[in-house]
Amino acid sequence: MTGTAKSHAKGFKPEAKKHLGQHFLHDQGIISMIVQAVDPKPGDRLVEIGPGQGAITFPLLDRHGELTVIEFDRDLIFPLSEGARAHGTLEVIHRDVLTVDFSALANESPIRLVGNLPYNLSSPILFHALDHAGSIVDMHFMLQKEVVDRMAAGPGSKVYGRLSVMLQAYCQVIALFDVPPGAFRPPPKVDSAVVRMIPHPPQKIGIDDRALFARVVRDAFGQRRKTLRNALSRICEGTAIEAAGLRPDARAEQIEVADFVALANWLKANAQVEADTGEDAADNTD
Repeated sequence: MTGTAKSHAKGFKPEAKKHLGQHFLHDQGIISMIVQAVDPKPGDRLVEIGPGQGAITFPLLDRHGELTVIEFDRDLIFPLSEGARAHGTLEVIHRDVLTVDFSALANESPIRLVGNLPYNLSSPILFHALDHAGSIVDMHFMLQKEVVDRMAAGPGSKVYGRLSVMLQAYCQVIALFDVPPGAFRPPPKVDSAVVRMIPHPPQKIGIDDRALFARVVRDAFGQRRKTLRNALSRICEGTAIEAAGLRPDARAEQIEVADFVALANWLKANAQVEADTGEDAADNTD
């Protein structure tokens, strides 16, 4: 056994790596709340993203008996595998989560995702998961509180924006509870929160052209102070917005998710969309 392996076997826990956005959860009360929120049942296929030092991993194994984890940091693989022996059966996938095909991983047996996500990659991971929503039962993620607030916000809220609409169009988003910085080592500089996301069944989503829908939402929130007529001028005329049942003089933060879907579907059905110039509006998810 190498010196490194010996130190791992004795309970060595690698330090958090700042460039990977690592903050390891240690608060037992919060850990219990997360496990209770997930509430695994017999037959569930649990997949944890970024298990870190196993703070959530091992209690989930104690409760459920088996778990798959996706971990990018190779220094964590051995201590996770060794530590899991006393708790249950652990499958470790050493990959960047953004390269993992969740649909292939599910293999016709839908999975449940759990994770304390790195805050610098939270949005890409969320949208990657949504690309495979048909293979996912639900998701329980720890994220920056500010992000969770935006994810769950409704029309009229100051934080309702592109992220809110894009996620809520495909999922039910429920903010569960807040987590203070002291629950982590090292403590982050922001508060965190746990969110539950439950993908809508395909028939409830009702989006005819996902790329067009994303483009409408992107442009609508690109410059928040503009009315829909002005914000969407690269896509359609104000008369088309009105024909779809929306007020052209309204602003994006006033529009329900279902109305964005209705507008995109109307534009698709009536071939009213102007060509995309390829110039993104401001990439604003506020």
